Amino acid sequence: MFVSFFPTPKTFFLSAVAWTGLAMAIWFLGFNQWQTGLNILGGYVPPVIEGERPPFLSAERAWTYIYIVANGLLFVAVWAFIERNRWFKWSVAGTTLILLSTYFNVQISVYLNDWYGDFYDLIQRALSEPGTVTASDYFGKLATVAWILIPYIMVLVLLDFFVSHYVFRWRTAMNDYYMRHWPRLRSVEGAAQRVQEDTMRFARIVEGLGVSFVRSIMTLIAFLPLLYGLSQQVTELPVIGQVDGSLVYVALLSAAFGTVLLAVVGFKLPGLEFNNQKVEAAYRKELVYGEDSAERAAPPHVSELYSAVRRNYFRLYFHYLYFGIARWSYLQASNFVPLIALGPTVVAGAITLGVFTQINNAFGQVEESFKFLANSWTTIIDLLSIHKRLIAFEALIHGEPLPDPMPGASNA
Repeated sequence: MFVSFFPTPKTFFLSAVAWTGLAMAIWFLGFNQWQTGLNILGGYVPPVIEGERPPFLSAERAWTYIYIVANGLLFVAVWAFIERNRWFKWSVAGTTLILLSTYFNVQISVYLNDWYGDFYDLIQRALSEPGTVTASDYFGKLATVAWILIPYIMVLVLLDFFVSHYVFRWRTAMNDYYMRHWPRLRSVEGAAQRVQEDTMRFARIVEGLGVSFVRSIMTLIAFLPLLYGLSQQVTELPVIGQVDGSLVYVALLSAAFGTVLLAVVGFKLPGLEFNNQKVEAAYRKELVYGEDSAERAAPPHVSELYSAVRRNYFRLYFHYLYFGIARWSYLQASNFVPLIALGPTVVAGAITLGVFTQINNAFGQVEESFKFLANSWTTIIDLLSIHKRLIAFEALIHGEPLPDPMPGASNA
């Protein structure tokens, strides 16, 4: 799954984490203050206004972007020197490009959060003090968001296009790897499905979850300090009282509760999905044989195979019933957590509408990142079942025993 696409996968991913940690350490230890190289940008970036958040294209932001892009390019160059495989341009350079583009989108989200705060303060002033805000002020402020959304949309569309090609190359790498070992794999039940369908689904799901996970991490890095700062304007929490950085802790506890809840409730689902793919493969295989031989796919045998399919689906439906109750109850209830937490502050009139919007948006970004596992649990279940099938598939290549399904799946 990974060896076919990435050069020395374990070393590659560990080096990526270590490289990122080292780059961040160097940056926060003082390298972020060294901006002498930005003289070439003089006249092209607006100055930083004292006491305000740096504009999107300020010299400070530009220096940050240059540093991050340079580290990404250097990481690719080092791996080009260490090891190059057939898929290097996609697996190493492509992954780096996806990470950099994701960081760019997160930064625009931060700037949008600031823009909404200013815009809703403008609305509050217009409603509470009629005549103080003109039409040109209102529509002029609206027009400024175009400079944020245009590059944001362009990057999103181009990133989706690139990721589609990235996923197909990963699938191709797995397909070529398995076909080189086809003589040993062809005897496995559902071998054709594992090469044709499971590789496609695995690459697509890992891509989706991977990008979402990285975006969640980058969102936390970007929004946690912002939310912590905004929490200083929260007078107190219901029942608990005043706590420094209160909203950060509320978001963390809310997400942790949902993640643990769904992990416990959905414990049996990956094994059941694994079994479901097995019985479906056995049923489909017999029908395919029946196309070429009148002696195969006899009604009694087909009926027995389909009964196994039906039993497993009915077990799945039952377990997804209570899992759905827990998942949707939590996701809907979590929408009201920031409103409850901000209740005393709103009642006291301690914040403006713009600040309320900023806090609500920042809280939503942080909480969504914290509850990544809770939001993605059904997709993770599907991925785990596919991973188990491909692991069993690859066990034959390495001469290892086939792994058993997840404990409790067969008698769930």
